[in-house]
Amino acid sequence: MQQVELFLQQISDFIWGYPLLILLFGTHLYLTVRTGFIQRYIWKAIKISFSRKKEGDGDITQFGALTTALAATIGTGNIVGVATAIAAGGPGAVLWMWLTGVFGIATKFSEALLSVKYRIQTKDGSMAGGPMYVLERGLKNKPLAYAFAGLTAITAFGIGNMVQANSISSLAIESMQIPAWITGLTLTVITGIVLLGGIKQISNVCEKLVPFMAVFYILGCLILLFMKYQQIPETIMLILNSAFTGQAAMGGFLGAGMKEAMRYGIARGLFSNESGLGSAPIVAAAAQTKTPLRQALVSSTGTFWDTVVVCAMTGLVLVNSGDWTKGLKGAALTHSAFSQIPVIGPIVLTVGLLTFVYSTILGWSYYGEKAAEYIFGTKIIVPYRVLWVIMVFVGSVLSLPIVWTFADITNALMAIPNLISLLLLVHIIKKETKDHINEID
Repeated sequence: MQQVELFLQQISDFIWGYPLLILLFGTHLYLTVRTGFIQRYIWKAIKISFSRKKEGDGDITQFGALTTALAATIGTGNIVGVATAIAAGGPGAVLWMWLTGVFGIATKFSEALLSVKYRIQTKDGSMAGGPMYVLERGLKNKPLAYAFAGLTAITAFGIGNMVQANSISSLAIESMQIPAWITGLTLTVITGIVLLGGIKQISNVCEKLVPFMAVFYILGCLILLFMKYQQIPETIMLILNSAFTGQAAMGGFLGAGMKEAMRYGIARGLFSNESGLGSAPIVAAAAQTKTPLRQALVSSTGTFWDTVVVCAMTGLVLVNSGDWTKGLKGAALTHSAFSQIPVIGPIVLTVGLLTFVYSTILGWSYYGEKAAEYIFGTKIIVPYRVLWVIMVFVGSVLSLPIVWTFADITNALMAIPNLISLLLLVHIIKKETKDHINEID
C-alpha cells in the first residue's frame, strides 16, 4: 500500500509542476482581462442567482442549477482540503487558494457561457451540455471531447465520491469513534435513495440543503474567529508573508517554501472551486435561462461563495487556531481547531462536513453520469448510478493519502482539455459578453 501511495504521489508531483500551475492560474488571469474583469458584476450576478422563476428552456431553474453546482463544489475541499493545503504548503497556501477563487470567477463564467451556448436537447427533451459539447461543437474536436468526458466520468469517483466519503468517515472515527463501515453504509443508502429521482430530485434536495449548510458552517467559523479576534491581524500577515517567502519550521510543522504554498494552494483551490475543471458547466447547461451570459453570471457566483467566502473562513480559522504547527493533517487538524468551541465545536464541524460531503456526492453523480452518457448513451445511466453508490462505501474505508492523490491526478488531467477549449474559443466568450452584458437587469 505504501508503494502505491508513493507511486501516485510521484505522478501527482509531476503533473502538478509549474507548467500546469501556470496554465491554470494564467488562464484565470487571461480570461479576467478578456472578459473586461467580469468579477465587477458579481453583486448583480448574486442578485440574479436567487431568482427561482423560469426564464427559458431548460430542465431546472437558475437557482436550482447554482445550488446543485454549489452542492458539488462546496464539499470536503472547503474543510479538509484547506487543512491538507496548510499542512503541506504552509499558511501561505490559503492566499493562493483565495486568489485562485478571485480570478477563477472569470474562468467559471467563461466555461458556463460556452456550455450553455453549445448545449443540445436530447431525444427525451432534456438538456445536455458541458465542455465535451463545447469541444465537439465549438472546436470541432471530437477526440478531445471524448477525452474530457472519459476523464470526467473517472474523476467523479475521486473528487466527487471517494474523497468526500473518506473525509466524513475519518471525522466520524476522530470525533465519535464510529467505525468507517457504518458511516459508509449510511452514506451509501441515503445517496441511493436520492439518485433514483435523477437531476430534478437532486436539484430539489440541493436547493434546500445548500443554503442551510453554508450559513450553519460560516456561523461556526465566525464564532471561532471571534474567540481569538486579537490574533486575526497577526494571522493575516502570516498568510500573506508565507505565500511569497514560505514558512520556516515551527513545532511539528516541517516548513514549506513558496513553490509548495503555490502548488498546494492552487491545487486545492481547483479541487474546491472547480474553476477550470469543467464540471459545473455540465449542470449549468441544464438551467432555464434567457441567454448563455445570464447563466454564466449565475454560475460564476459559485466560485465566489465557495472560495472567496467559505475557503477563506476555513483558512483563517485553521491558521488562527495555531494547531497547524502540531503536525496535524486533514480531518484531525480541522477537528482540533473546531474543538476550541466547547461542546458545540465538534458538532458544527460534523454537521457542516456531513452536509457538505452528502451534497457533493449528489452533485458530482450528475456530472459523472452525463459524461458517461456522452460516450455510451443513456444505457449507461443505471449501471453508472449503481457503481456510484457502491464506490461511496469503498471510499469510506480506503486510505486517505491514496484517495486524495488520485483525485489530484485526475483533476489535473480533466482540466487540461477544458482549459484548451477556453483559450481557443476566447473570441466567442468576448463577443457574447460584449453583446449581452448590457441586457442584464
